[in-house]
Amino acid sequence: MFSQSGQTPSRLRSGATRKETGLLTVDAAGKRGSDFAELSRTIKQAGLLDRRPHYYTFRVVGNALVLALSATAFVLVGDSWWQLAIAGLLGVVFTQHAFLGHDSGHRQIFRSKRANEVAGLLYGNLFSGISYGWWISKHNRHHANPNHIDDDPDVDISVLAFTSEQSLTKKGIFRFITKHQAIFFFPLLLLEGFSLHVISVNAILRRKIKGWGVEAALLSVHIVGYLAAVFLVMSPLKGVLFILVHQAAFGLYMGVSFAPNHKGMPVLTDEHEFDFLRKQVLTSRNVNGNWFTDLALGGLNYQIEHHLFPSMPSVSLRRAQVLVREFCEQHSISYAQCGLFRSYGYVLQHLHEAGAPLRGAAKLARATSS
Repeated sequence: MFSQSGQTPSRLRSGATRKETGLLTVDAAGKRGSDFAELSRTIKQAGLLDRRPHYYTFRVVGNALVLALSATAFVLVGDSWWQLAIAGLLGVVFTQHAFLGHDSGHRQIFRSKRANEVAGLLYGNLFSGISYGWWISKHNRHHANPNHIDDDPDVDISVLAFTSEQSLTKKGIFRFITKHQAIFFFPLLLLEGFSLHVISVNAILRRKIKGWGVEAALLSVHIVGYLAAVFLVMSPLKGVLFILVHQAAFGLYMGVSFAPNHKGMPVLTDEHEFDFLRKQVLTSRNVNGNWFTDLALGGLNYQIEHHLFPSMPSVSLRRAQVLVREFCEQHSISYAQCGLFRSYGYVLQHLHEAGAPLRGAAKLARATSS
């Protein structure tokens, strides 16, 4: 059941239940979760859940220095078309800050819950312009039920469908986009940054999150400071183009970092009764690579290990992967991993298949009319 391909067995992908796949281990007494308890003991004994303050100090300081250098270049270049290159660079810098916000949201950085929340607010609202409270609520629901058609907000996206049934519910322009969603997927990611900002502002204005006042203040500082910096340094035309390039780069980088993790993996329903271990492993995909892949993807390339142990510092995920993969092999649990670009191929393949009913309906309509 070990898979280097990044895909899961066809029987599971077609919607098989636990009894059909035989992937859930249940003893004679009906005891569940024993496999994960065994794996957890191995991980804890290896010290992989321990805080890594030196690593995060290095990462925080490094990100701050890169941001400072980028800001200095931004000021020195001034009202020049070269600012568009800096806009692309800042899209990368902002995403790296968002990765730290992600880690703080999972309490990977500090032992204290409060310290992690403060870091999340700074990296989310102040630096990235994304509501930390809104994001953490959505992300926790995703972790609890990854790729569940009803319970995971990450598979409830208005312009995309992840199952054939979901595609048939789309209306208007969303129906057209879904029909060709494999083509539109990467272009749509260019809008992801703008979407995150709009959703964040809306969540705060509607007071959907705890501590909305603090979040509103921090997000206001971000918006005012960001716009002031852009239009004090550049002419209106260059400023607008700078914002477009910067936010497009930010959204695209965020999107291509998160997309390989679950897209193209099994979409679950209430009929699937997996235990925690199998639910997390079978719906996640790892991306092969080296230290640069780890840096570029913020550790999200070890998505299986991250979902099993969300509070594990991202620097420890590489070591944990060896233990988790061996455990899955021993227990005949499918473990999906592949290269980065191959993972995008699986994502696009899955989206193309999910939109097939709409293309088939269009062909039938054309044939009928002719």
